[in-house]
Amino acid sequence: MRTAILILTLLISAPFQANAQNRTGEGEVRQLYDNNCSGCHGENLAGGSGASLIDDEWIHGSDDEAVAASIRNGIPDTEMPAWAGTLNEKQIRSMVIFLREMKAKTRQGQLLSDLEGEVVSAAGHSYTLEEVGRGEGLLWSIAFTPDSAMLVTQRDGVLWRFEDGQRTEIEGIPEVWQRGQGGLFEVAFHPDYADNGWIYLSYSEHTGAQERGKDAGMTRVVRGKIVDGRWSEQETLFKVDEAHHTSAGAHFGSRFVFDDGYLFFGIGDRGRMERAQELDRPNGKIYRIHDNGRVPTDNPFVDREGALPEIWSYGHRNPQGLDMDPSTGLLWESEHGPRGGDEINLVEKGRNYGWPVITYGMNYNGTPMTDETHREGLEQPKLYWVPSIAVAGIDFYEGDAFPGWTGKLLVGGMASQELHLLAIEDGKVTADDIILKGRGRVRDVASGPDGFIYLLLNDGSPRTGRVVRMIPAQETVSVRAR
Repeated sequence: MRTAILILTLLISAPFQANAQNRTGEGEVRQLYDNNCSGCHGENLAGGSGASLIDDEWIHGSDDEAVAASIRNGIPDTEMPAWAGTLNEKQIRSMVIFLREMKAKTRQGQLLSDLEGEVVSAAGHSYTLEEVGRGEGLLWSIAFTPDSAMLVTQRDGVLWRFEDGQRTEIEGIPEVWQRGQGGLFEVAFHPDYADNGWIYLSYSEHTGAQERGKDAGMTRVVRGKIVDGRWSEQETLFKVDEAHHTSAGAHFGSRFVFDDGYLFFGIGDRGRMERAQELDRPNGKIYRIHDNGRVPTDNPFVDREGALPEIWSYGHRNPQGLDMDPSTGLLWESEHGPRGGDEINLVEKGRNYGWPVITYGMNYNGTPMTDETHREGLEQPKLYWVPSIAVAGIDFYEGDAFPGWTGKLLVGGMASQELHLLAIEDGKVTADDIILKGRGRVRDVASGPDGFIYLLLNDGSPRTGRVVRMIPAQETVSVRAR
């Protein structure tokens, strides 16, 4: 950043409903860089008269705060000027995000090369991929029956059963509201399913509500049973008043975790981000109810006037994964950020996770959202990604087919087409390894009863989902379901 100072005025606009990763390196932040920095650091940030910004050699510190300080204050006794007064704090923050995005772009080719081929070696194990099922649309969630059959949701409202190489559609599934990201989401079996037969579903519904003259909807949670291949005995466990339904087609959240008679699940901000901070609104929350729908008397806001009593935590943007560490009982969540700032959170009772007051991301169009990544009283993510990976389902690996991965957290990435393996110790993420890349959008991941790792991969146009399992390289192929 050694060129003459050009004063820019950036218009702060509302976020575009677009894929954050597809806009990596673009938008107004790109213009900001081109006008002020490219003359010295190069069009692609690889360096010129100034140093490279993507080679990991940061003499004055490489973390976000240090990079922001270099931009803000300049580097004494060098040609790097101070940009404070020319760029405001929000713009400086957006520049840091841009640098992270461009660095990530330089790594993509090497990652694809490292993880390609029929046999892949990553994080101490080698594996192959085996397709064991295929849907007819975008697949969203996978769950295993006690006899190792699979139930898989298809977002357009289909529930599939895969067993012995055969695929069967379950009849009578509730009608879903398909708008944008809406549809049929999570499927899960009650921990005592073998005795009670309960299966849990979440989906987006439209019951007649309107917002600004448009159809509006919200996420609903139900349970039911499958009798002779048909959904039956449905009970509603959670729904919200139509006054809270929105017309946005985004951020429905979902995923389930059962724990000692309780059910945890999430709902996104539904495109109304300010409501994530409001306890009388359902948007942007993690919920805790009894597995029959009753409200626990020890929930954190059950006695607060006006607050929704089911709320467990708030300030979430769009929960996409939820799982409990079997070794500690701690609840972990994956969450979509805007452009940058996808998160892994340790979810605790009554805590505020900050959206949209703090974020590590910016608007989709490259304009800054805020310069605040921290604020007293707001929780920090245990890990965040810039650029966004479009984080998806998560699952603690409990199998023994890959013993070096046992107990670690598997995290899917959709836009990045990655599977991450996180090591967690004492409530902190200590390592993040990418173990799969470029095989499709990873919507869900599950530790199977056979010890293998199962993935829901969506690719093509229109999206078509596949059920794929990762098996140790020396294992043989067995069942293929269609």
